[in-house]
Amino acid sequence: MMITLKINGKEHTVDTDPTMPLLWVIRDIIGFTGTKYGCGKGLCGACMVLMDGNAINSCQMPVSVVQGKELITIEGETENLQLLQKSWAELNVPQCGFCQSGQLITATALLNNNPNPSETDIDNNMIRNICRCGTYPRIKSAINHSVELKNKG
Repeated sequence: MMITLKINGKEHTVDTDPTMPLLWVIRDIIGFTGTKYGCGKGLCGACMVLMDGNAINSCQMPVSVVQGKELITIEGETENLQLLQKSWAELNVPQCGFCQSGQLITATALLNNNPNPSETDIDNNMIRNICRCGTYPRIKSAINHSVELKNKG
């Protein structure tokens, strides 16, 4: 089945099974490999992408469901994602780095929906992502730093 997806501002038409998980289309067909496969069950957050500004588990989302939606991967560019990437680098957040694309996408969705999150808001939102290295305090600091940078203008 021919499916047209808008990913990172560009249209991509793919001929695939409509039930194929979005993750495999993004990685294996389109070639954006920044989005990671973690658990395959939507539990770890490594596969997060933005769909219309909200974080979704791409490993659980059939590609046919996202046709006509605006998708952003870690390779995309949005103001919040770029601010977060800058903060991640400045505060040396990643350790192994495997989960970080999903962490960044989830944090971007948080800031898209809540430009001034409380500590509780951050905790409640970021719980969707697992970091085996335990960089949670640095992730939280980077989110707060991004808010500060954005508020400075």
